[in-house]
Amino acid sequence: QLQASGGGLVQAGESLRLSCAASRRIFSEYAVGWFRQTPGTEREFVAAIGRSGGIVYADSVKGRFAISRDNDKNTVYMQMNSLKPEDTALYYCAATRTIITAPTPKTAADFRSWGQGTQLTVSS
Repeated sequence: QLQASGGGLVQAGESLRLSCAASRRIFSEYAVGWFRQTPGTEREFVAAIGRSGGIVYADSVKGRFAISRDNDKNTVYMQMNSLKPEDTALYYCAATRTIITAPTPKTAADFRSWGQGTQLTVSS
């Protein structure tokens, strides 16, 4: 199971860190990604970190967001800086078990397990 947390209400330009905690004992064998969704839109890829540490970002967040993982704590973090009103969304984390040589997945269909979302609202 995955539990996303850390969302909230911030002003544009501020920072926030999301956490995705997993209950799996072999968390290190999973790629973990973050997606976001606003009402009436498709779920959008934000960032992902692979089993071997490979990282991919959506162009819209490159240079502002940073994803990292702590396998000892079964947790993936996403540090979000220079937040913009357009970052407002419900953020979901997702995980999928992969082989160590697999490329980091970055589409919703690649991920098998999903957590509940955490809401981020960025005011202008």
